[in-house]
Amino acid sequence: MDEKILVLDFGGQYNQLIARRVREQQVYAEIKPYHKITTQQIKAIGYKGIIFTGGPNSVYGEDSPHFDPEVLNLGIPVLGICYGCQLMAWMAGGQVSSAESGSEYGKTMLYRKESGLFRDIPHTSVCWMSHTDYVSRVPNGFSVIARTDKCPCAAMRDESRRLYGVQFHPEVTHTAYGKQMLHNFLYDICGCTGTWSMDGFAEQSIAKYRRELAGKKVLCALSGGVDSAVAAVLLHKAIGDNLTCVFVDHGLLRKNEGDWVERIFRGQFGMNLIRVNAEHRFLQKLDGVTAPERKRKIIGEEFIRVFEEEARKLGKVEVLVQGTIYPDVVESGAGDASTIKSHHNVGGLPERMEFERIVEPLRDLFKDEVRKVGLELRIPEELVFRQPFPGPGLAVRIIGAVTREKLEVLREADWIFRSELESNPVKNIASQYFAVLTDTQSVGVMGDMRTYGHTVALRCVTTDDFMTVDWTRVPFAVLEKASSRITGEVPGINRVVFDITSKPPATVEWE
Repeated sequence: MDEKILVLDFGGQYNQLIARRVREQQVYAEIKPYHKITTQQIKAIGYKGIIFTGGPNSVYGEDSPHFDPEVLNLGIPVLGICYGCQLMAWMAGGQVSSAESGSEYGKTMLYRKESGLFRDIPHTSVCWMSHTDYVSRVPNGFSVIARTDKCPCAAMRDESRRLYGVQFHPEVTHTAYGKQMLHNFLYDICGCTGTWSMDGFAEQSIAKYRRELAGKKVLCALSGGVDSAVAAVLLHKAIGDNLTCVFVDHGLLRKNEGDWVERIFRGQFGMNLIRVNAEHRFLQKLDGVTAPERKRKIIGEEFIRVFEEEARKLGKVEVLVQGTIYPDVVESGAGDASTIKSHHNVGGLPERMEFERIVEPLRDLFKDEVRKVGLELRIPEELVFRQPFPGPGLAVRIIGAVTREKLEVLREADWIFRSELESNPVKNIASQYFAVLTDTQSVGVMGDMRTYGHTVALRCVTTDDFMTVDWTRVPFAVLEKASSRITGEVPGINRVVFDITSKPPATVEWE
């Protein structure tokens, strides 16, 4: 593996997404936090190129992450993205200022000049912005190569040193020609030839865990979703009957889901499976809790406690396996990233656990990469391409306190919406769709009678990585039928709304 790109992480939410986009170009990328590698080490390793990530800080802040400016003089091409662009300008003697009224978020028109970075890209295209600061004066030796209506320096370069900076995010799908820009950087500027592939990930992982977990009893936290299913099958192939899967039915699942999970994994895969019906204890813990983060923490801890109890019944179990994937990690604030929400299997884990080790074989992968691994493991497509479902389940799709009554209302509404959407061709472009029971009640009229009922929000999004998403343009006829059925068939609901917010600024889930 001679060709390597260093993704130097300054706490950006999209650090792993950048690495993933590089890997898509058949070039290997590895992420290193800015404070865990030196300029000397970078030089010694011999990277073909360096990418500075974005980050939540301002470069002029006292506690903001900086790096040795000498990295710009190593002769290695550098691409700075968002904060990384500002940091490059700052290190090279330029000026970075607060945009004040000039901040930009979301889709923005980009006007570019001639540059190798923009080869085969139209002079005007859409990019994805998310910034408050901007480069107000480029350093000596640099020139501006792109702008937007609000940002005078949307991209810059020092061609002689092969240093490039872009204020926008080429790694997200909403930047129309972002993949081409990264391709140009990797192949034209860094001189990569594309010799890397993730083929064989499953085979390599099986060999790794067969070696590392030999003779150990292992417990797998199985939710029935794509991620935990792939993790479970991978470990089952590695260690066989030394793996026991524990399926915790916390009473927060969708309609008929618990029985489906048990049938698939016990019957189709022949795994050691324990189903724990724990609805009562989870609802008891969640009683009266309304704060989303508190819900996630409670569910995360209770999951672990159930696993520990089951492990004790089996004897000494040293290892817990989870289907954690990278979006879970980055949203939970791993490393230097800003915390968006704690996932029950990452930020929701309690500090004290009886397990000696947590194994997360999919931790560095995105959803579509996990699905590729699933196909490599010969898992049925019905399961591999199942849409995601959060570990905390319907608890984070009920705004406010969770009760049995609300769960039943939401299950029915969610089932109706999913049924209607799945009978329409729009399902082929929709990545995830579900209902949310809001904490809003409103006046309605049914059968000439005044009602005061729940409001349900329908959510449908399209994405390939779940780091950024766009709302799906669901046909009005589908929405109309779903709304009519929900208000007509589910007691207590008299209003249905449709969420048309992208991520960012929103997240896929409401909590």
